[in-house]
Amino acid sequence: MPTATYADRRQQLETYFDRTAVEAWKRLTSDAPVSGIRATVRAGRDTMRATLLDWLPADLTGRRILDAGCGTGALAIEAARRGAHVVAVDLSPQLVALAQDRIGHDHGDGRIDFRVGDMFDAAWGHFDHVVGMDSLIHYKPADVVRVLAGMAARTGDLMLFTFAPSSAFLQAFLAVGRLVPRGDRSPAIVPVAEHKLRQRIEADPAFQGWRTARTHRVARGFYTSQALEVLRG
Repeated sequence: MPTATYADRRQQLETYFDRTAVEAWKRLTSDAPVSGIRATVRAGRDTMRATLLDWLPADLTGRRILDAGCGTGALAIEAARRGAHVVAVDLSPQLVALAQDRIGHDHGDGRIDFRVGDMFDAAWGHFDHVVGMDSLIHYKPADVVRVLAGMAARTGDLMLFTFAPSSAFLQAFLAVGRLVPRGDRSPAIVPVAEHKLRQRIEADPAFQGWRTARTHRVARGFYTSQALEVLRG
């Protein structure tokens, strides 16, 4: 079951993305011109999405994938084009509605089921692969591992997710962000050192039979995120 800290942060994220930031995300995830800062975030997200897609099998025909925190659906669409059945889940009804508007019929032979809700919910069923791009970066490391452990019990052989790598730059950036009036802030990112996150995963009994593998950091201006691969076997 989710912890109180997970539930509190989940509520903050739902409120932020569904009310405060929906227009900004609509523009950021489109082809519309954006400011220099947001352009670096867009470029970073595009690069990270390409990395995660590259780590998935080229042929996903018949595979069931959870896109945990799907946002406006860009990754889900690309996975469906490879033949996957994607369950794309996000907390924000506004973002899911936008994703559904954008998808059209351009998803190849695959299938996408968009759902509003918590990526942690066991009701979504079992999957061959799970992908969580920037959907866990706002949670405490203990909650991140707890969510991944719950997903591992329902996942065949591969989980890919991103985290905010701890660095002097990111810590300074977050310190500056605390000066922004509280009502205008996005929920805080929680940095974690890669080796500490690996240790937490590898020490958790829920990950017996799993191992951490590849990692890759993407840094583009104001976007910094790191992918980690977790494999069964």
